[in-house]
Amino acid sequence: MNPCFIDHLERQLQLPLPGLEAQFRMAHVTRQSYQGEPPADAKPAGVLALFYPNPRDHWHLVLIERESRNPKDRHRGQISFPGGQFDPTDASLAQTALREAEEEIGVCAASIRLLGQLTPLYIPVSNFHVYPFVGVTECRPTFQIQPEEVKSILEVPFQHFTSPGIAGRTTIFLADNLQIPNVPFFDVQGKAVWGATAMILSELLAIVQPD
Repeated sequence: MNPCFIDHLERQLQLPLPGLEAQFRMAHVTRQSYQGEPPADAKPAGVLALFYPNPRDHWHLVLIERESRNPKDRHRGQISFPGGQFDPTDASLAQTALREAEEEIGVCAASIRLLGQLTPLYIPVSNFHVYPFVGVTECRPTFQIQPEEVKSILEVPFQHFTSPGIAGRTTIFLADNLQIPNVPFFDVQGKAVWGATAMILSELLAIVQPD
């Protein structure tokens, strides 16, 4: 495990971010066609890219497989970062991300040190304006999922995303027999990480390993 990785990541997050250019490397062509400002009624949300150390396998990143009994939930079953919609009681969107991580996967907000923020991105299909934050804990958290919202937790070595063959394109099958062909994705434990989560990961990779 290299402690310098987190120091490097924190420094990079204080510099100008790669932004949409890096995000769109993993965006479907239909998403790339939407580059305007989010609408006035977009719902703000905060998500957390949470790192923790693993002595055997370097730094791990936490993803979740979403659970939902709401048939209208456009993101049910998808792999994402912990997070959710801003609540009026939240002092900031950073607090939203921390609160949601504590609620969804049981990681105490006080144990997380925020390193910085990535570029916000708009999700047209659900009208969310997502603000991604990056944080770290000193050791592996004791996870406790909220079963109403989280089906499972994926603990992924961050170096996995730099391995050959992990990024590719596939057809995504949605509810109501809908299909989206030629979608950029990361293969994580046999599951496709695509959409906004893949776009956030793409910017995170660009920060850690700039061209």
